[in-house]
Amino acid sequence: MLRTQHNIKNEIVQRKNQLTLQEFLELLPGDGDIIYEFIDGKAVAKMSPKKFHSKLTRALLYLIDEWCKGKREVYPELAVKLTRKVKDWMPVPELLYLAAEHFPEDWEEDVACSIAPNLVI
Repeated sequence: MLRTQHNIKNEIVQRKNQLTLQEFLELLPGDGDIIYEFIDGKAVAKMSPKKFHSKLTRALLYLIDEWCKGKREVYPELAVKLTRKVKDWMPVPELLYLAAEHFPEDWEEDVACSIAPNLVI
């Protein structure tokens, strides 16, 4: 592919707009109930769920919560701090489950999950 001046300029602008994970974590919350994920160096807004999506998420939460009693908990909308292709990545899945044997002992209450969950929806 021929690199034109326009393409090079776009690459420079994209690099300038890249955030580090620390910069992302220091961003002020957005307006309203918008949830952001950290993907490829950018704060990406999650799509706002509609009625069917919300009902399905609630039903799955109840089912998984019942299944995992005593094994650990299922968490809705909990950020997960991961590394993918040597880049920081912080998705916010609808639901995630961590088995008791994988649960980090030093996990603070108000921080993202620091290990890959056993189940993600």
